[in-house]
Amino acid sequence: MARINRRDFQKQAAVAGLGTALAASRVYGANERIRLGFIGLGNRGDQVLDGFLEHKDCEVVAVCDLYAPYLDFASKKIGNDPKHYQDYRPILERKDIDAVVINTPDHWHALQTIHACQAGKDVYVEKPLSLTVDEGRKMVNAARKHDRVTQCGIMRRSAPACKEAAELIRAGAIGQVTAVRAFHVQNEFPKGIGNPPNEAPPKDLDWETWLGPAPMVPYNKNRTFYRFRWFYDYSGGQLTNFGVHYIDQIQWALGQDAPLAVTAMGGKFAVTDNREVPDTLECLWMYPGNTLVSFTQINTNAGAPNGKGGQIEFRGTKGTLYIQGDGYEIVPDMLTPNEFPARSPLNRDKDKLYRQGSKAEIEAKKATGKDATPLHCRDFLDCVKSRKRCHCDIETGHRSTSATIIGNIAHKTKQYLKWDAKAEQFTNQPSANKFLSYAYRAPYKLPT
Repeated sequence: MARINRRDFQKQAAVAGLGTALAASRVYGANERIRLGFIGLGNRGDQVLDGFLEHKDCEVVAVCDLYAPYLDFASKKIGNDPKHYQDYRPILERKDIDAVVINTPDHWHALQTIHACQAGKDVYVEKPLSLTVDEGRKMVNAARKHDRVTQCGIMRRSAPACKEAAELIRAGAIGQVTAVRAFHVQNEFPKGIGNPPNEAPPKDLDWETWLGPAPMVPYNKNRTFYRFRWFYDYSGGQLTNFGVHYIDQIQWALGQDAPLAVTAMGGKFAVTDNREVPDTLECLWMYPGNTLVSFTQINTNAGAPNGKGGQIEFRGTKGTLYIQGDGYEIVPDMLTPNEFPARSPLNRDKDKLYRQGSKAEIEAKKATGKDATPLHCRDFLDCVKSRKRCHCDIETGHRSTSATIIGNIAHKTKQYLKWDAKAEQFTNQPSANKFLSYAYRAPYKLPT
């Protein structure tokens, strides 16, 4: 996006039609292509582009990024000479673009999504949906007000095996689920992302525009591209980056959309870089139905502690369901009808007899899957045509993202926080509510 004149930002937004909806939904013919504009093409943006390019009923006609090499690389993949932009707003002005795909850093998601909804565009926006809870709610409100089709990029919502796992758990396949554990395991010891000095930004990067609504700080290469996730001005660390995938699957399987309370502990225990987010973290939520949910971030490469290499484990009274990627495995527990004898040298024989009577009440089961990004893109395109809600509609994305955001707030405040999901406020520690939003840097303003 080209450098934004601080005095003219709001004026240009109004001229671009960002204050009101510009277009009603049109009816698509059977063979008509959906015309897309891509905003953000690095890393995940490139992966999502691949997902959309698998489908021949869409056409990428415009691409936007602050980094010219990304634009060139994407254009070669697309192959139809899409129009290049460094400013996302002209894409929203184009009447011939039906939908936009937003893959920018987290702190840009709210502005770009709301502006796109106001401009009459349908929106696919990457996860996590927002940087703050307040942003997410305003994004939902904008989508509903302007009747937009929206998809948050939590792609496992479109993975058949993940859907099957959620349905099995809700149907009682592993009994009552009392605990769910999720893991992010990555060894970054000892230097992590390093300690590069602050310096002048590269000539081919508009640093002020990259920061956007975030606070003005000196350029540091660790604050850009993928590594921005290690700084709270732009992201929430691995709790929101990977954790939102896990929490979404967990809420889906539990039939819930928000926790009752949250607490967290952790810090920079293993690395010596300039990150702000923890390298070691334990976050714990209480959900309705007496289910404890935890997210564990560990600085190790030894695999998940459950021994299955899984990212999520649902612990039920009849067995455990492990989720790894887009597949799952059910491992039955051995249950007995008898009271377990006290362990001592005097009753070892009784213990053996007890074990001989053990049996499983459920059957083992396994399902595999592959990257669901193309399926998630397919669902979005289908819903643009049908005007139905997507698998991960913006409200779903907001609820799953919010659970991870309040986990970071619990860690920051070092408090046990009770959460009112309807009001989207903390009830026992009102002082923590100030972290649910932040003041944008002028001239940026979050529309209401």
